[in-house]
Amino acid sequence: MSENALGLQSEVNCAPATVDAIEERIAEAGVEFVYYQFVSINGRVLTKVAPARHVRRNLRSGVNFHGSAVADVANDRSGAFFAGGAEAEEFTALPDAETFQVLPWDTTTARFLCRLYRRADAEADPGAPLPTDVRGLLSRAHADFEARTGLELRSGLEPEMTWEGPSIDVDSRPGVSPAYHLGSLERVRGVYQRVIRYGQALGLEMIEGDYEDNGQLELNFLFDRAERTADRLLTYRQICSRVAHELGVTATFMPKPALGIMGNGCHHNLSLWRDGANVCADEGRDELHVSTVAGHAIGGLLTHAASGMAVYASTVNSYKRYWDIGLFAPSAVNWGLDNRTCTLRVSANGRLEFKLPDAIVNPYLSQTLVLAAIEDGIEHSLDPGEPVARGATGAAGDFAPLPLTLGDALDALEGNTLVKRALGDELTALYVEFKRDEWARYCSSVTDWEREMYRDWLP
Repeated sequence: MSENALGLQSEVNCAPATVDAIEERIAEAGVEFVYYQFVSINGRVLTKVAPARHVRRNLRSGVNFHGSAVADVANDRSGAFFAGGAEAEEFTALPDAETFQVLPWDTTTARFLCRLYRRADAEADPGAPLPTDVRGLLSRAHADFEARTGLELRSGLEPEMTWEGPSIDVDSRPGVSPAYHLGSLERVRGVYQRVIRYGQALGLEMIEGDYEDNGQLELNFLFDRAERTADRLLTYRQICSRVAHELGVTATFMPKPALGIMGNGCHHNLSLWRDGANVCADEGRDELHVSTVAGHAIGGLLTHAASGMAVYASTVNSYKRYWDIGLFAPSAVNWGLDNRTCTLRVSANGRLEFKLPDAIVNPYLSQTLVLAAIEDGIEHSLDPGEPVARGATGAAGDFAPLPLTLGDALDALEGNTLVKRALGDELTALYVEFKRDEWARYCSSVTDWEREMYRDWLP
């Protein structure tokens, strides 16, 4: 029988000093309501709300959800709910006390981020971590990675997204990009200022941002340990949704909103640390380079790149980025020193920019696969091949080519033992089932392109 992790975490939450500090913050801010949030397999945030006066009870016992909630309470094409059907067993979402924050746009409301467990009265493995909890999965995977390698993964994510609406004018001229243009940025001043202010209020160390393409903004926050970075990306997305609501515009993380403009990526900037030092760079070397450890890490990331695509590029729309050529999305499995066309770009000494993940990515799943691929590369001294020269394209070594549809990506995932082991049997099965259904829905849809192309084709 599994360890009762639910009970252990409940004891941590209920330490008198912890509870007293949270209740003091609630009183100071005038909080009346608390969200208990968790993340589904698709990276969406689901929640229950409870009166703040029950926080002590909820820190101890959490809140319960129907089992289908891990897959967004969605049903397949036959109408059956994913994750066990209508009779799926409930699970418990237990808050992590240290994630308590008061929402800056309404200080009567606060939130916790939760991890998921089997209920304390479950028939099998009561109180055990829920295998389909993506946030808990990354936390456990990183702890295991550290124990085996002595290394810590730190990451910084680049969340590109598109803002649309009547108040946002697109600064577009034939042959001239709006990227970095002051006039373009001024048009969205109300957006970026509000996002940055809310981000700072919620603990994101906002560092820099720019206007990249029509309606596309990238506002970055400082890198940190992988789990914290994933939490912050979810917070950032929640902020953007709120700002869009307040300003009467639309904020989308859709990977490819339209052809002819750059897609929305979420590049993962990765580094490995031991004893406070970044081991991806050699001390004393100023020229752009990678250390031996970093080279093997790159080898692992490239070896398993194709089989991770169903996670890095998780939707039907994701693959439109790779078909619209010439717009910075990688098309071959390769790496290079400051080569922006590559799957992996060494952008600075000690920093590996992994460019496959797109803006809709689930950062808990993507970074779980990154950890597994890096460890495999280090353990087996995998060779990344020679770096591709700046401005050049082409594969770096004998790596599987990138799949160009979600269906092919799912085939690649199911054919890779390491990826399936990293996700676990139960989560892999649920994720593939959900995504196979998504692919089938798309393949059976009739699109505007088809109607325009074939409606009057004959005679």
